Amino acid sequence: MEHTNKQQQNKFGHWIKTSITARMLMVGFLTLVLLIPLFFIEDVIRERANRQTEVVNEINQQWGNEVLIYGPILKIPYKIYKEKTVTDKKTKKVYTETIEEIHNAYFFPEKLNIDSNINPETKKRGIYTTAVYNSKINITGAFIKPNFSEIEINDQNIIWDKAKIIIQSSNVKGVNEAKLKLNQTNYELSSRYNDRKSHNYNEITLHTLETKNINKEPLLFRKPLSFNIDFNIKGSEQIRFVPTGRQTEAQITSNWKTANFFGGFLPFNDNKINDDGFHAQWKILDLNRPFSQQHYNGIPDLKEFAFGVNFMIPIDEYQKSERSAKYGFLVIGLTFLIFFLIQTLSKINIHPFQYLMIGLALTMFYTLLVSISEHSNFLKAYLIAGISVIALITLYSKSILKTLKFPLFIGLSLTALYTFIYVIIQLENYALLVGSLGLFLILAVVMFVSRKIDWNQG
Repeated sequence: MEHTNKQQQNKFGHWIKTSITARMLMVGFLTLVLLIPLFFIEDVIRERANRQTEVVNEINQQWGNEVLIYGPILKIPYKIYKEKTVTDKKTKKVYTETIEEIHNAYFFPEKLNIDSNINPETKKRGIYTTAVYNSKINITGAFIKPNFSEIEINDQNIIWDKAKIIIQSSNVKGVNEAKLKLNQTNYELSSRYNDRKSHNYNEITLHTLETKNINKEPLLFRKPLSFNIDFNIKGSEQIRFVPTGRQTEAQITSNWKTANFFGGFLPFNDNKINDDGFHAQWKILDLNRPFSQQHYNGIPDLKEFAFGVNFMIPIDEYQKSERSAKYGFLVIGLTFLIFFLIQTLSKINIHPFQYLMIGLALTMFYTLLVSISEHSNFLKAYLIAGISVIALITLYSKSILKTLKFPLFIGLSLTALYTFIYVIIQLENYALLVGSLGLFLILAVVMFVSRKIDWNQG
């Protein structure tokens, strides 16, 4: 009985060594097993990316978050009268009572000119970096006499002596200086509590700055009410403005050379970026935006129509590392396929443990890539990790295959494969096309080489 068991074990071992089917099953099983460390590596990459986001947000909150300026807006209270039917409890008589209510109307300026100079700098904490800035912003323009005819309000029901100027900003913490002048009179801006806070983490909350009541004389509008506002604000990542003027003109100058213009409107000048930074200009008419100059039901949310500049440092090492890890299954599968073809064609025996060591070396590429890219750029990290892993596998295969030509072939194949994946990662619009063509050529080569294999062996 014992002799029979030994014979069966010997037959099974011989089948594993000589059968192509057994080798294919073994290689497929090891490939699936190695997906486990690949999943863990992807989790590590995502965790490091989240940590980077947390640190950058901490720096930005301490310095001052992004700046969005909405205004100035002229706020004018007015009276409306409503009739209410009242029943006397004692006499049961029904009579009509007139109730006075105070509402606010909001008017945007006729002209709005924004001149901003921004000097960004980088702030570091450990290995993480973000962009912060000091900005000097001058906002000028004029209001014309508000027109209440749309809601049929008479002049005697307009409370001119309670009118105020309102400016909303996403960042009041970073304001170092705020001066406002109406005609020739200076007014102080004070912060007012805003209980309309967003529950969406990614959506910014606007805080209100307002003046005291404006002197009635300028509000008679014998001439347009001109304003001049000087802001000195610290912020981070980006700055935006809402084009509230019937005609809005803006210019932003900076020494930042990697600017990204975004929002509802883009600069009109072609020579905006130069060797010293950029000088961007906008001109936006009321015809270009889908909102009016006066509002009677509160200040509308117009953040989606803001325009501005992004100063964020493009740190995409984690994104590229994660994209590289997604090709891990392809790298392991194709590398095992090369060893399988060499083993089958040359009759050289490769133990499953040796396949496992080769697979673990391939997964080490991604941990090296993400750890080195945190302290260097992605290209250097990719080169160091790729050369290290290719050299390790080539030398290890030399001890397995006992010849020089097969290890050299493996080294060249891995070099071509990692180069191919790097090209795909860099491409965006053509990644699918190049990837599909590359995989087609790889399949064609495998089909050409494998045509000589006798698949009837076991």
